[in-house]
Amino acid sequence: MAVAFTTRIAWGAAQRVWGTVREALAVVLPPSLAIGAVGLVVAVVGAPSGAAVLDASHPAGIAGPADPATHGARMVLQVPTVPAKVGVLIFSKTAGFRHASIETGVAAMKQFLAPTYLVEATEDAAAFTPANLERFRVVVFLNTTGDVLDDAQQTAFERFIEDGGGYVGVHSASDTEYDWPWYGRLVGAYFKTHPAIQEAVIRNESKDHPSMVGWPAELKRTDEWYVYRTNPRSVKGMMILASLDESSYAGGGMDGDHPTTWCHEVGKGRAWYTGGGHTKESFAEPLFRSHLKGGVDWACRGAGASDAAPPTAQPAPAR
Repeated sequence: MAVAFTTRIAWGAAQRVWGTVREALAVVLPPSLAIGAVGLVVAVVGAPSGAAVLDASHPAGIAGPADPATHGARMVLQVPTVPAKVGVLIFSKTAGFRHASIETGVAAMKQFLAPTYLVEATEDAAAFTPANLERFRVVVFLNTTGDVLDDAQQTAFERFIEDGGGYVGVHSASDTEYDWPWYGRLVGAYFKTHPAIQEAVIRNESKDHPSMVGWPAELKRTDEWYVYRTNPRSVKGMMILASLDESSYAGGGMDGDHPTTWCHEVGKGRAWYTGGGHTKESFAEPLFRSHLKGGVDWACRGAGASDAAPPTAQPAPAR
């Protein structure tokens, strides 16, 4: 009885306090938070038998009777669920040439992806296990080179993509895993060679794609422009997003049809690749940053990305 009497006194005091501050809370708090404030008081002092309680099933300021079956139990405050951010893993292990831009690229991508994604970066191939990859929607191969995954790690990554995961390849991601045929199909084309770093004209071939929105029909950029062993335009289902005007620079090497950015479906997953990203300066360019962000968006079917499958292979534009 003493406990019940004390509880009633505490409850009455809480009601009086609430009566004093209720109007102030109503001014500065939305109804859901005002209800939460009452719930917090109830959770601290407990609700006596027959006391009115507020919960999410009642409009703000309307009390419902306490459930006799739950008398004596603390009220559970229902907090609206905030959707967790989608995970993105940036992988930059190198087993060959190492780009000086890797650290700059990792820092930049963490920065501009952070508002939308939960970003982690690693150079440890041990991250490629089925259980760990389940935490991510997209894996970025940022200037990887050479043989970076063992057989078990390759199998885990194949399964991740085929089951609906996303892949984003940046620059020397195409200079990676030459002895893994599945990866060759994923990235779309392997690196062959490159001329000196120089300015070239990029043609926007898909202005509505998330990674090309905001780009003009033609853009001059300075980077290290790869020549590829095969033309990704010939791959069934490939969507070419941008290509280089070989007449605008020296050493084009692909007979006038030179894709530099592309994407396609792989199983239930998606793969997006860009040839840019050799220089540190690339990752400070607003258009290149939006280019990468759009690639990640598309690969994970996220913000601003269309879920429509890309069209079948496109014919080379007239030169």
